[in-house]
Amino acid sequence: MNEALLNEDTIAAVATGLGGAGIGIIRVSGPEAVDIVTRLFVNHAGKTVEGAESHKLLYGNILEPEDGKIIDEVLVSKMKGPFSYTAEDVVEINCHGGIVSLKRILDAVIRSGARLAEPGEFTKRAFLNGRLDLAQAEAVMDIISAKTEKSLEYSVGQLEGKLSQRLTAIDDLLIDVMANVEANIDYPEYDIEEVTAAYLNAHIHQAMDMVDMLLKASETGKIYREGITTAILGEPNVGKSSLHNTLLIENKAIVTEIPGTTRDIIEEYINIGGIPFKIIDTAGIRETDNLVEQIGVEKSRQLIKNTNLILFMTDLSRPFSEEEKTLIEELDPSKTIFIANKTDSMIENRDVPEGWLPLSLKEDEGVEALKDKMLEMVMGGSVDQEADYIVNNVRHVHLLEEAMACLKNALGTIDMGMPLELVSIDIQDGLEKIREITGRSVGSDIINQIFKNFCIGK
Repeated sequence: MNEALLNEDTIAAVATGLGGAGIGIIRVSGPEAVDIVTRLFVNHAGKTVEGAESHKLLYGNILEPEDGKIIDEVLVSKMKGPFSYTAEDVVEINCHGGIVSLKRILDAVIRSGARLAEPGEFTKRAFLNGRLDLAQAEAVMDIISAKTEKSLEYSVGQLEGKLSQRLTAIDDLLIDVMANVEANIDYPEYDIEEVTAAYLNAHIHQAMDMVDMLLKASETGKIYREGITTAILGEPNVGKSSLHNTLLIENKAIVTEIPGTTRDIIEEYINIGGIPFKIIDTAGIRETDNLVEQIGVEKSRQLIKNTNLILFMTDLSRPFSEEEKTLIEELDPSKTIFIANKTDSMIENRDVPEGWLPLSLKEDEGVEALKDKMLEMVMGGSVDQEADYIVNNVRHVHLLEEAMACLKNALGTIDMGMPLELVSIDIQDGLEKIREITGRSVGSDIINQIFKNFCIGK
């Protein structure tokens, strides 16, 4: 626990989304939470929040603190610390989800002695009070932003501590090595087992292997966090927008027989086998005098370099154009699925090219095969859907990379025959990087920056 960061005051915020909803929740946390809500709450049977049993709902009304007028009909739950989200005394007020009701109740709570919570402050308090480590706390926002059921599953696993367990194992290993090194440095006159180069090499390599496993898991994490950017490319009117709409099962893009209808980038996420794909419908690539269309074509060409996966389409109802042939040569086959569309209206002397995926959007044929191919392209890489954890936080990846660099430096120091004191410094630096992930060793400025990215109410 970082005592310097702990606050003694009571905070409050709307914990649910603002807007027209059936239910809204105001969360109050801190030493005065129970007293504040007790003063605002009235129950027709005379029960109070202060006298209520913890983790049980109490029905009544919230009143204006100045004149006692009813603001809203509510259900109130008291959760005594440490058995609450923040490990402090927490009271949650469940009211109607209209913005006026939420705002008036929150205002009443603040006028009664609470202050408005900062972004992420509830989760920050959970971390500072020892209920969550920093990696678990960051998983809260990953859960909120999860794009697929699989990414949600992994984020929940991180919240449960599956990543933290592996970090703790690395921590324990390095601590053991450090203890032996320091004992040899400080007490050379005692009968202590000598720390040899072989001992250090073996244990440092073991730690590096553990870090490397986490870094490999980060590749999977990036996929689930950001999704696979997938661009649909081709000449105008080959069926790009129709394919985009088919994959999304809704009409996001305008589909006409007029070439050049799509002049801007249209993107949306879809879930295929638990993997989020960000599908981008692009402007048809062709020579054109239309300035607006030219801009769209240029954006499409830029995507060739910056996208994870390309779905390149040709139209079997017409011959290959020279522009198509040139563009095909520019594409990276390792990240491109070549699609031959309109098999239902194939012209004479035209066939599905070898290695291309046949498709007929009109007849709804080939779409499932395309989805399977898209998934195969990803699964053929580093995505392991059987793993029970991933590393999906950029901060964690950077710290793991830095920890790996420190351990490599330690090996280099050993190889040069340098004193144990210098080896100890490198190992300690690596250990500090691991501890920054879980928050066991991290400055208040980093902690504050992390929680600034959270939403208010979390």
